[in-house]
Amino acid sequence: MPVEASYPSIAVSVPATTANLGPGFDCLGLALSLRNEAVFETHPGSSYEVEIQGFGGDTLPLGFENLIVRSAQRLFEFAGSAIPGLRIRCTNSIPPGSGLGSSSAAILTGLLGANLLLNDPLSKDAVLDLAARLEGHPDNVAPALLGGLTMSAAANSGGWLTRRLALPDWWAAVVVPEIDLPTTQARSILPGLVPRQDAVFNIGHALLVVEALRSGDADLLRAGMQDRLHQPQRLDLIPGALEALELSARLGAAVCLSGAGPGVIAFFRQADLAYRAGEELSRPFQDRSISTWLWIGQLSNQGAQAEIRKPPK
Repeated sequence: MPVEASYPSIAVSVPATTANLGPGFDCLGLALSLRNEAVFETHPGSSYEVEIQGFGGDTLPLGFENLIVRSAQRLFEFAGSAIPGLRIRCTNSIPPGSGLGSSSAAILTGLLGANLLLNDPLSKDAVLDLAARLEGHPDNVAPALLGGLTMSAAANSGGWLTRRLALPDWWAAVVVPEIDLPTTQARSILPGLVPRQDAVFNIGHALLVVEALRSGDADLLRAGMQDRLHQPQRLDLIPGALEALELSARLGAAVCLSGAGPGVIAFFRQADLAYRAGEELSRPFQDRSISTWLWIGQLSNQGAQAEIRKPPK
């Protein structure tokens, strides 16, 4: 029996994420305290109206091609529900194309908003599975939904095995150069086969990254965050990124590409070190006359949130 929408207003908040974390290619991800927010309101008819403040306000589509809209439609169809008219007001703090999970945030915004409008017919696990299918992999959608550090692997029976760890206090400095690097391009340059020793190298270092983040061991994180599967190829596409990663020793920090890039992220246990590092990480790009966007904040154990906003009496 089709599920009918019943709530007029839903507020959704989804965190930015950083994936791969060096050696954990397509498997590791964690949530940041930077968040996108959206409010869903129903109205008669079947049209969609999207308003965007912040990043993407001048470039993202505002109709049926918007990723939030397409994801909401997918959930309505999955639940066998009629698609209601919606007005979606977005406040975007995550830059698109930055390596900070903007597409995962959009997908989850649409899914969670539609799911709550329908009285939550899909469980959190089902939302995660649907989001991973829409995104193509779970490394960003899992931490965006669950918060903290997530580890994901394909299950033999289909779907995903995902586990979450809550983290101690960590700070991050993120530098995003103004370089157009679509994720499809960043994935297309990767080899289909890798040497066994490189695969073993990454498995071992990914385990060290998980333990370092869990225990708060900054020295172990810096030693463990080495990669042979994706960063060497992608660094050639991002002028200045190699120099930024090589600053890790001088900064006393673990530094890696954020997702597929072009953003670069460094991890610290102390806020003052993160603030001090932001300018240094920006310099290799600025020396090449490439503008940068800088964000400094904490990692977050809080995942996506969706709540009903009742109309005033």
